[in-house]
Amino acid sequence: MTDHAFYLVEKEAPLAWIWLNRPAKKNAMNPPAWHELPAIMAELDADDAIRAVVIAAKGPAFCAGIDLVAMAAELPELMDKAQTGGVKRRLRHKIAPLQETMTCIERCRKPVICAVHGYCVGAGLDMATACDIRLCSADAVFSLREAAVGFVADVGVLQRLPLIVGQGMARELAFTAANFDARRAREILLVNAVFDDVASLLAGARDLALRIAGNSPLAVQATKDVLNYGVGKSVDDGLRYVAAMSANIIPSEDLFEAMTAFAEKRKPNFSGK
Repeated sequence: MTDHAFYLVEKEAPLAWIWLNRPAKKNAMNPPAWHELPAIMAELDADDAIRAVVIAAKGPAFCAGIDLVAMAAELPELMDKAQTGGVKRRLRHKIAPLQETMTCIERCRKPVICAVHGYCVGAGLDMATACDIRLCSADAVFSLREAAVGFVADVGVLQRLPLIVGQGMARELAFTAANFDARRAREILLVNAVFDDVASLLAGARDLALRIAGNSPLAVQATKDVLNYGVGKSVDDGLRYVAAMSANIIPSEDLFEAMTAFAEKRKPNFSGK
């Protein structure tokens, strides 16, 4: 277990848990929340013992969004009424590292499951949409909040959400900044499943992660790579890429193990080699 200023990381190979761990503030994202995650994801990406990651939260909510008060010292440009060219340029350069906090989840080779309970608003929804799979408990409340507080969402949700729920629904959620519940999240395919309570949510996330981890890590990670590459590409581009990917990973010890296990009528034990 590794305790960071904002996150708590637990490795239970083949799984890793990343806990948002600022419960007193409903896990509102302060500076450590933005700075710590890229290094955490890079470490898990490099750890061959870890085959799937679950992001969940301690306390009453997944994430109440960005902590504007805590971030004010790092982003004074937001409240600078002069808004000269130099101020705008500094702000633009500061946005890129914030975007990396979300993109590092997407870039991680290991599949990442987001387990949401309570409020998941603003930056919390940004984080959720950067994950591969989202699950939630029945008490979950989501909101693409930024339009209600005078911001344009700029760290990834406007790019990723339409790929999950479609353009029309994403635009409705963004323009209204309305809250919507777990049932609605399931209807629009934002989440794959809704669980009765937090305990069953975490158990469901663990079960799903273990099922993923039981497959060939070479194949699973290559599949995530291919799916990520295909966003915004033509089918032909995607086919050429996946052909190259297949040629790179075949044959493998995992493939030989799958064939042997089938012949021996047993479950394969993949090594990722």
